[in-house]
Amino acid sequence: MRARSVSVLLFGVLATPALAAPAAQESAAWVNRLTWGASAADTGSDKAGSGHWLDAQLKHLDDSLPPEAAARIAAMRISREPLAALVVEQDAAIRYANKLPDPAQRDAARKAYQQGMNALANEAATRSLLRDLYAPDQLREQLTWFWFNHFNVQAQKRDIRAMVGDYEDTIRNHSLGKFRDLLEATLKHPAMLRYLDNDQNAANHINENYAREIMELHSMGVGSGYTQKDVQELARILTGVGVDLSPNAPKLSPQRQALYVRAGLFEFNPNRHDFGDKQFLGHTIKGSGFGEVEEALDLIARSPATAHHVSEQLATYFMGDTPPAAVVDRMTATWQRSDGDIAQVLRTMIRASEFRQSLGTVFKDPVHYAISSVRLMYGDKVIVNAQPIIGWLNRMGEGLYARETPDGYPMTSAAWTGPGQMSVRFEIARQIGGGAAGLFKPPVPPAAVAAVGMGEAPTMMAPGMTSATPPAATAPLAQPPVPIPALPRLQTAAYYSAVAPALGGQTRTALTQASSPQEWNALFLSSPEFMHR
Repeated sequence: MRARSVSVLLFGVLATPALAAPAAQESAAWVNRLTWGASAADTGSDKAGSGHWLDAQLKHLDDSLPPEAAARIAAMRISREPLAALVVEQDAAIRYANKLPDPAQRDAARKAYQQGMNALANEAATRSLLRDLYAPDQLREQLTWFWFNHFNVQAQKRDIRAMVGDYEDTIRNHSLGKFRDLLEATLKHPAMLRYLDNDQNAANHINENYAREIMELHSMGVGSGYTQKDVQELARILTGVGVDLSPNAPKLSPQRQALYVRAGLFEFNPNRHDFGDKQFLGHTIKGSGFGEVEEALDLIARSPATAHHVSEQLATYFMGDTPPAAVVDRMTATWQRSDGDIAQVLRTMIRASEFRQSLGTVFKDPVHYAISSVRLMYGDKVIVNAQPIIGWLNRMGEGLYARETPDGYPMTSAAWTGPGQMSVRFEIARQIGGGAAGLFKPPVPPAAVAAVGMGEAPTMMAPGMTSATPPAATAPLAQPPVPIPALPRLQTAAYYSAVAPALGGQTRTALTQASSPQEWNALFLSSPEFMHR
């Protein structure tokens, strides 16, 4: 695209666009805020933001997908094989590789293991994007991303690549329920226990990593009144909460056998637990086993500090950098009244007049930008290759499952508006606006997929595994050829007609300078109006 057109948009891209009142335009604004962005299915609709539409998003969840997308997901290993089987198979593969005496065979087997792990993480990323692009219950898909980021794990660590798809699914299944249930679901998931090392937390060998992040990030928040002593006591409560890949229970005394808890790969091992009494958040928790964890989670989830902190995080995600304190206070009150019912808290936020006033003012982070661009350009054409989107997200610094630190990606606009980041975003706008044909070309086989994350292979031998155990095979998924759709022209789309009256002068000037449909598309996708939701 021409330099002058780009400079016009670069100058104005951080401007806050003002949306006017016409019904179609306001509906488009609601769609852009509460979904991953307008698609062909949304154009011309005036139902977004209505009570019936909101009820459907919050209460009547719809798992249906276009047949092509549903078939691709159904064919994935992460869909066909239980989590425990996948993890144990991959664990057997690396142990087999590490036992091979021949260096060349050992290197080849290790490479096959890494390729298999990358393929599993890539399946999870592809499934996540297909749902974001095409799922009817768009609000749930946005919340799945929010909660994953809130309870962040990094796929590259240890064997989490084999777990991340199931972890995301677990979060998705609890994304609109009670926060207390979501908190426990993440606590019991092996991906979280691996990521924050609680599987290494045992009596007389305390690891505080997970306990600290529960308090600081997942629930009450920094400066909310808990102490370092509370973190230490929570770490003691969490001793014995871990992961076990063996099919056999540990040897336990008769007194402790009834205290043993196992669900899939999750394990509470009383042999590793500190049974001393604990003083946590002003309460005495008697040593009783996993019941201590349940009691601690009750205290955390029902804390007023948790209600306020997580409500503020939700409001920041949906309303922008500094959500109105009055809205956060009303959300907090709903949280406490409903015992942390996420859907009710969201309804309070969405029905606030301040929420409506904020429509169109929140700068899109890279995930919102990439998905909304593809939805607008190709919303009614199912992509066959998610790799270009995965690559765009990595280039923009918000790769799926790639955040190293437990705080998750930042939600404030300042994190995504640097000159270098904007330059990359404009280049991606040019690719999408020009057709992005790679989205409709079958992906390379999983064995050749670049790493979503290249974690170090584990080196311990699992009980029952031997060097004779062969690695698990990972077969590429067959993708039938799909014709590349004709270039959409955003200039003639109903969505553009709805938002055209709100375009600023700089955007109008830039669009008149477009010399081709490709350039017009790219300029519109680069506009400050499209950059906001």
